[in-house]
Amino acid sequence: MKITVIGAGNVGATCANVIAQRELASELVLLDIKEGISEGKSLDMMQTSALLGFDTRVIGSTNDYSKTAGSDVVVITSGIPRKPGMTREDLIGTNAGIVKGVVDNILKYSPEAIFVLVSNPMDTMTYLALKASGIPKNRVIGMGGILDSSRFKCYLSQAIGCPATDLHGVVIGGHGDTTMIPLTRFATYMGVPAADLLDAETLAKVAADTMVGGATLTGMLGTSAWYAPGAAVALLVESIVRDEKKVYPCCVSLEGEYGQEDICIGVPVVIGKTGWEKIVEYKLNDEEQAKFNKSADAVRSMNKVLVDMKLV
Repeated sequence: MKITVIGAGNVGATCANVIAQRELASELVLLDIKEGISEGKSLDMMQTSALLGFDTRVIGSTNDYSKTAGSDVVVITSGIPRKPGMTREDLIGTNAGIVKGVVDNILKYSPEAIFVLVSNPMDTMTYLALKASGIPKNRVIGMGGILDSSRFKCYLSQAIGCPATDLHGVVIGGHGDTTMIPLTRFATYMGVPAADLLDAETLAKVAADTMVGGATLTGMLGTSAWYAPGAAVALLVESIVRDEKKVYPCCVSLEGEYGQEDICIGVPVVIGKTGWEKIVEYKLNDEEQAKFNKSADAVRSMNKVLVDMKLV
């Protein structure tokens, strides 16, 4: 198994480090446009292999896509990160051109690769990768919902006073501060509805905190978060390479599911060796469906920018 991570910044390097430690590939390529960054971080990771006991071979490269040849999974994190006060949508003009170039170059050397999109705005970048590549839809996956759901469970665990690992919580919709939808009605603690354990005001605050989870960290750190995003990517990659068939909320192409078409947006999907294999349709109530439709409208309006840029 060979995995490539494009972008050796905080998220890409963290993702690569987790992938290496969990031995998800025999060979891992870390590629970045900045001279020496990917080589240095790859060497640093390799120097931990004897300490941590993993055998993954990590290779760094400065913009040499030939080193990525034959990759089974390619993670795209490249692009400019958020700064305080910026939304994910503010990044579209710059990051769209970067992602389009990455997809084109990867396909020259790895025509059968599964793409995992992390670059923001993630829903629009996933749509761009699908349309620009022309590859089967199951091989293009946006990661955002896994991260958002992890943040949802983090805030739920703090409110309930329980381990986050004992919680079930899903966030669907767009990966944006105003477009994601924490499904509080479906959240449970060991099978018990969260609504039975928390009052409506507390549960609403958990949802609100989840939606601005990324912006909160950006305000604190001065840039986008990386530990949770990197771990979320690795979790998705693991389900692919180990054919785990796990259900994760991911950004995928809809063709009528949840009442939407010609859009990539977050919904629960089964993840296995061929990419995403099946969409799991929750029975949304009228209020939840209305929120999802509104989220889809917002994502679709961003996708129109790609048309203006003549990228799709």
